[in-house]
Amino acid sequence: MGSPTAPQRQFPSGAAYAEALQHTQLCFQHPELKGARPELTKLGLPRAISGAFASVFSLTSATSGRRYAVKCFTRYVPDQERRYQAISARLARLDRAELSQPWNLGFDYLPDAITVGQERYPVLKMEWIEAVTLSSWLDDNHGDRFAVDRLADRFAALTSDLSQHEIAHGDLQHGNLLVASDDTLRLVDYDGMYVPALSGLGGTERGHRNYQSPLRGNDDFGVTLDRFSAWVIFMSLKAIATDPALWSRLHEPSGEFLLLTEEDFKSPGGSTGLQTLLAHPDRTVSGLADRLRSLAFQPLDRLPPLSDAIPKQRMAARTTTKTPAPPAATASGSTGGLPGWMNGHVPPQAAAPSAAPLGAVPDGFRTRTALDVVTALLWPLLLAVTCLLVVAGVPQPLIGAGVPVLVAAVITVFARSRRAEQTQSRADLARLTKQLAQLDDPAKAAEKLRKEKTKFDAEEAKRAAAYPKEQDKLKARYHGELKEAEQRKARKQRDLSKKIDGLSEDLRRALSKALADKQSTFVRDRLVQRRIAQSPPHGIGPKLTAHLAAAGIRTAADFTGYRTVLNSSYNSTGAELKLSTGGFVNIPGIGEAKAIALDVWRKDLVNSAVARQPGDLSAAERKPFEQDNARRRAQLVDQRKAVESATESLREKARKQLEDGQNRLAREHTLAGERAGLRRQEFSQRAVALQQNSALHGALSDSVDAAKLRRRGLSYARYVRFLYIGR
Repeated sequence: MGSPTAPQRQFPSGAAYAEALQHTQLCFQHPELKGARPELTKLGLPRAISGAFASVFSLTSATSGRRYAVKCFTRYVPDQERRYQAISARLARLDRAELSQPWNLGFDYLPDAITVGQERYPVLKMEWIEAVTLSSWLDDNHGDRFAVDRLADRFAALTSDLSQHEIAHGDLQHGNLLVASDDTLRLVDYDGMYVPALSGLGGTERGHRNYQSPLRGNDDFGVTLDRFSAWVIFMSLKAIATDPALWSRLHEPSGEFLLLTEEDFKSPGGSTGLQTLLAHPDRTVSGLADRLRSLAFQPLDRLPPLSDAIPKQRMAARTTTKTPAPPAATASGSTGGLPGWMNGHVPPQAAAPSAAPLGAVPDGFRTRTALDVVTALLWPLLLAVTCLLVVAGVPQPLIGAGVPVLVAAVITVFARSRRAEQTQSRADLARLTKQLAQLDDPAKAAEKLRKEKTKFDAEEAKRAAAYPKEQDKLKARYHGELKEAEQRKARKQRDLSKKIDGLSEDLRRALSKALADKQSTFVRDRLVQRRIAQSPPHGIGPKLTAHLAAAGIRTAADFTGYRTVLNSSYNSTGAELKLSTGGFVNIPGIGEAKAIALDVWRKDLVNSAVARQPGDLSAAERKPFEQDNARRRAQLVDQRKAVESATESLREKARKQLEDGQNRLAREHTLAGERAGLRRQEFSQRAVALQQNSALHGALSDSVDAAKLRRRGLSYARYVRFLYIGR
């Protein structure tokens, strides 16, 4: 069994460090830091810039007046002191005169430098630099295309410096790249830096997720560590320099990225940002985006350096150092049959089929065979026979003399056909001609591929442009539904608020009516109690009282007044009493004078009752009205709350429809992007195959021409010549 692993040391939190730094005279022993003044927040506490592994504080030395950035570690890092000593030693050996810009900052690793509680902990003392982060600089300067383009080249020069000295930062991102007042770059946060002395230790972090390759793992730690993040930053800067509007279009305020995020690298087919860059009309932007997309799924140690993206002469003109020449595998020339711009875009291809070599056929005829010797001897012999026949005067000398010559010619043809050179030459020409016929015309195939790719690119550009428009339509419909719901809510709430506001007036009117009814009842009760028979008005005796009672008028409450009527029989004016029920009645013996007396009597009684009537309702009498009013108010308030709840339901429904629509669009866009990726790969593979076939076509054409030329060297005349002179 091995020895048990030592427990990891626990480090204080950023808040604990801040508390200790309130008393730098006590917590530090280092002469530059002892008694230093920390930068404070509005609450009077040391201001901390916190990260994943440490908190950084700004301190001004009380002795030298110099300002330092002091990094206090909040997490355990294996071999921390060894790492910083190696990094410090490597950076100290750099000659700033040979660097493209003064990007490296000096620092001191101070073990046991700060006391927190009863323990002492290490800190990193770094020189302070007045600069802004890359993202903040772009917020202010993205519209200056020249400045952004110059910064992109300076960034490329910085990565070249690192590569030349076999250094990798490990976490290249917007927060660790500072832009100084002269628009040169400074590199901060060396926690995850690689230098050759640390080879074999392994990395301590994986870098900011929005700048790292999806394939970066915990075991990746070497000189190629920065290559993917370098391409990400360089592509972003070049894209913004070409089209400043991309910053506001693809970057989010305070976003932890430049133009692309981790998801864009993991799912390029469904990435709106990456598709926007790929469809950009500028070839620089689309080309770099396409290159970055292909690099996202390659191992870090296979990635090309950023210097591949920049012509050497431009690097020499823009920087003060030489950019290392790109490796042969990624140079602009072709490697293994692929043009340089395709490296990384298509999978490695099998070696191109070459033209089949010609058979080992020498030029012309070489060694004579026995048949050749016989044939050579036959010609003189048969020619001599022909001459003898002519001299002897054989009949039909032309026919007779021609027979030996014809025999010699036939034998020569036969002997020539039996030569191996002739057989091999004929077979080679037939084979090469057949192979050439099986190949497509390279020019026609290239034109067909170009047209297909042009059409595909146009369709992809149209699709990429349509995607944000479809998203905008969904959002417009969503906002329209929200607006309509808000307007409906406002109308209903306005009506309900008006009713709620009117409840007070309704209560006042109801109470007023109830009081009026109470007072009317009081007066009527008083009138009912005053019977005419008990206290008759002046001039109304028992007889008239009886007549009045017979007509239903017994109390002051039974009539309300009178009216005068003309008595035509006696040419005189009479009177009719008005009953409380509304009708009129003529009472015998009651003329106008007596009617007036009754009316005056009644009015006096009314006035007396009104003077004594109650002036307000009791609490018990008011309670039913107030309860009813409160009930109605509660109902209206509930209705108003229900309106808000119904509106929220409409909002949620609209949000759900928006999310469903966006998810549907994203799925469709992702699938279309994946199909497009497969189509692009097909185009790339066809381009490679076309290049190989074009070379093969040329080689076969040359071989056919050579075979034909060789056939001419094996003609009948050449064979006859060979028979006698041997060549």
